[in-house]
Amino acid sequence: MQKKLTVTVAEEVYEGLHKTIGRRKISKFIEELVRPHVIRPDLESAYAEMAGDKRREKEALEWAEVTFKDMNHETA
Repeated sequence: MQKKLTVTVAEEVYEGLHKTIGRRKISKFIEELVRPHVIRPDLESAYAEMAGDKRREKEALEWAEVTFKDMNHETA
């Protein structure tokens, strides 16, 4: 569900939005900018989903092992 919001901005910002973003795209543009600052992701479920991806986990483990071996050679 969407809600309508009235926002006041300086005239040059308003004109810049219309010129750069386009009339019918401003709401989406603003929402995409603001969303990460006001909507916190559910990290626990995101991590659980990532851990369930066996291919990704295998690649991550291989990367970590190679990285660890590289670091081991640097300190020796």
